[in-house]
Amino acid sequence: MFKIIVGLGNPGEQYKTTRHNAGFMAIDALAKRLDLVWENSKKFSSEIAKNNEVILVKPLAYMNNSGQAVQAVLNFYKLLPKKNFLFKTTNSDLSQILTVIHDDLDIDFNKYKISIDSRSAGHNGVESIINYLKTKNFKRIRIGIKNSTLTKIPTEKFVLQNFNQEELVSLDKLIGEITNNFT
Repeated sequence: MFKIIVGLGNPGEQYKTTRHNAGFMAIDALAKRLDLVWENSKKFSSEIAKNNEVILVKPLAYMNNSGQAVQAVLNFYKLLPKKNFLFKTTNSDLSQILTVIHDDLDIDFNKYKISIDSRSAGHNGVESIINYLKTKNFKRIRIGIKNSTLTKIPTEKFVLQNFNQEELVSLDKLIGEITNNFT
């Protein structure tokens, strides 16, 4: 059975090193570690990298629409349980199949937490996935981006700020630690 690992972020060069793209940064590092090549998939509205064991997904819709791409991948590979072959089952346990990696405002920078079956806590990308899959029962790797600047500017501006050079070095080490768990 495939494992699906999704990194959340926003497409485009202008977002490449923003706080909201920590998930994309992590999934890119994982693809490199596993020696996988990204391919653009119009069918899934995503970039996909895969081997016989894992499918990495970077949804190319903006963060708030990530769920549609994740649902398309799970449906295509027949990993999303259905009741009577017609209706989607709600509250399905996808924790052994699906991992979503994303930024988290509630966790201090340079820390991460792993959670299963938890609410979105206001993260629009995660909320989109929960809404499309009709379950919150999947694994999440939450990369902390919180720092002292967060209290001084609106959240929407904070998450779209670029990491500074020092933060990028620290984040790279943290992502290395996270991706070691997958190899």
